[in-house]
Amino acid sequence: MTENEFVLPESPLSTGQDAPDAFPPLETETVTSWKVACQGDESRGLGHPRVWMQISPFTGYVDCAYCDKRFVVDREHVHDDH
Repeated sequence: MTENEFVLPESPLSTGQDAPDAFPPLETETVTSWKVACQGDESRGLGHPRVWMQISPFTGYVDCAYCDKRFVVDREHVHDDH
């Protein structure tokens, strides 16, 4: 090897292989309430303090700031919160 040669490690992109998914797909839950609580999924190692979130009627969903779980409201079966 000469002084100006570089050795690059093989990667899925350089070898033409499919790259493994770095992150599992984000979890989505359909709910029937405008207010939802999330405390993560401890079985997947994503537990966190319980947080309450309000779903916007304009978007129809809200994402948890801790674990990125998305809560989507089912507009046909939604009920008012007390």
